[in-house]
Amino acid sequence: MTGALSALALQPALVRKVLAMDPPVPKWRPSFSQPLDRIEDRFSYYFNGGRDFAVLRNGTCVLLDDGLSDGAASMAAVGTLSRIINYHPDMQPSPMDDGNVLVGYDHPAFNVVLSDIAKAHWAEIEARHLDGLAKDEVLVTPLGANVFDEVGKKALLGRCYMFMDALAPKVMHIHRRS
Repeated sequence: MTGALSALALQPALVRKVLAMDPPVPKWRPSFSQPLDRIEDRFSYYFNGGRDFAVLRNGTCVLLDDGLSDGAASMAAVGTLSRIINYHPDMQPSPMDDGNVLVGYDHPAFNVVLSDIAKAHWAEIEARHLDGLAKDEVLVTPLGANVFDEVGKKALLGRCYMFMDALAPKVMHIHRRS
């Protein structure tokens, strides 16, 4: 794994490029994290163990082409997150069969919001979910503009983690398909 982390250290230009574009970002930085081993396990389950993916520090998972070296995989993951936040970061939340929420984007990156972690921190999610919107952002839901149900609030939490990973990318692990 050190190869993947070293590859990012050798590519500061890519990180500077992401930050130089100054994308609008939410102000909410959740005070809690989720266990990366559980996120990796659930994400692998959702894809039937059949895909390589990178897991970043805040739990964002990025699908990878098969067979990439750790360094190339890390660079691909950072590039994917850059494409998401430097354009329109649309999200598609999906309630999963295990009670978690999988948040997808227009590029192959995802966040898993673990139901038990969300439940344990629901007061913060309830109080701060609108801070998960970028400045002047309006998301229209079936409930109205910027009105969110439980799944939508969890999706905003997951998207905050994605923004945190995109702005300060650190690949923690490359998961290889089974």
